[in-house]
Amino acid sequence: MTKITIVAFDGTRFELDAQPGSTVMENAVRNSVPGIDAECGGACACATCHVYVDDAWTAVVGGPAPMEEDMLDFAADVRPNSRLSCQIKVTPELDGLVVSVPERQG
Repeated sequence: MTKITIVAFDGTRFELDAQPGSTVMENAVRNSVPGIDAECGGACACATCHVYVDDAWTAVVGGPAPMEEDMLDFAADVRPNSRLSCQIKVTPELDGLVVSVPERQG
């Protein structure tokens, strides 16, 4: 299992054991992390699973693909470290990943 931490907007930390091959969004939904709405179910067709990748992890996680960049146009308060959590695949290299949930989703 890969450990990931999702920090809700209110500061509550959700420390999760994530199965490699799953997505950050799937783990957030499975663990009822507030603020991750995931309306499209992970199809990269909305921007309701927007997260901020911790600065220490941006290089490891990498940037968004073109389709994800297009969807981020619909997210609120997009930043250079914004990603859609449905597009972040859990791998052993992401052990310790920290992402934060914005105040609201797009």
